[in-house]
Amino acid sequence: MQKDKNILRYQEAAQFLPSRLRQVAQSLPEGQKAEAEEFRLRAGQPLSVLLPAGELPLEADVEPEDLETLCDLATEFSRYAAAETVREGFLPVRGGFRIGLCGTAVMKGGVNTNLRELSSAVIRIAREKRGIAEALAPQLFRDGVFCSTLLLSPPGGGKTTLLRDLVRCLSAGAAGMPPLRVSLIDERGEVAVCWRGQPQMDVGPRTDVLDACPKAVGIPMVLRAMNPQVIALDEITVEEDLRAASMAAGCGVGLLATIHAGSVEELREKPLYARLLADRVFRLAVWIRREGTQRRYELEELPW
Repeated sequence: MQKDKNILRYQEAAQFLPSRLRQVAQSLPEGQKAEAEEFRLRAGQPLSVLLPAGELPLEADVEPEDLETLCDLATEFSRYAAAETVREGFLPVRGGFRIGLCGTAVMKGGVNTNLRELSSAVIRIAREKRGIAEALAPQLFRDGVFCSTLLLSPPGGGKTTLLRDLVRCLSAGAAGMPPLRVSLIDERGEVAVCWRGQPQMDVGPRTDVLDACPKAVGIPMVLRAMNPQVIALDEITVEEDLRAASMAAGCGVGLLATIHAGSVEELREKPLYARLLADRVFRLAVWIRREGTQRRYELEELPW
């Protein structure tokens, strides 16, 4: 059943490819379709599919016009309506997919205002994995209260997928957990994948999504406006994110966030993350261990 769903998601993502490339993509064996994570298009190079083992080139070269057609299909021929995200290098599209873009930046006053002469694109084949967090979510509570938690793994380890399902579980409540009001700061549009204001992914019935907003700006916004019990965010990367997270923790709000790290030692070696540990913003950590195509979640108490 899951394999069939994965193949269906592959086929849905392929619909954003120009017809010539789509036909080649659909010729892939079903086993590889089920495992595929991305389509990658680079002008002058073969269309490729990213599999767990690496990129697989297909027998079709990408022309510059193919990248323009891709954007037209993804925006339903209303590219002007997506100008805000195009200048950030991505397009959220119907069905929960996300397209990353590279090209020539149009700079005005030191700010990128658009991308032209597109050179490459990536279609991420977003797949919900509902239920992967159901056993983990109750373990994030102490005496009935949610504990601020970090989700940790190297890039590509599945942090965003786990974050999405944890948000759903916290928002819905299950296994003796009370349902919580969750504010999701979805800066890059990868968690809820909003399309015209509506999440394309299931993030739960009590989740409020602030889309395409920097975390350092969004955290004080939802604190003032949405009265959250938990704030969820993907990838703490800069000092401003940490300061805003510390402010939320000081207001008694739980935090759920991701960070690129493969070990506690790696956290401690980076000044920003070492300070995060020292400030005791988070109480728990979930390490995501990848074993082939499977993930294993290890819960750890952080120094407190």
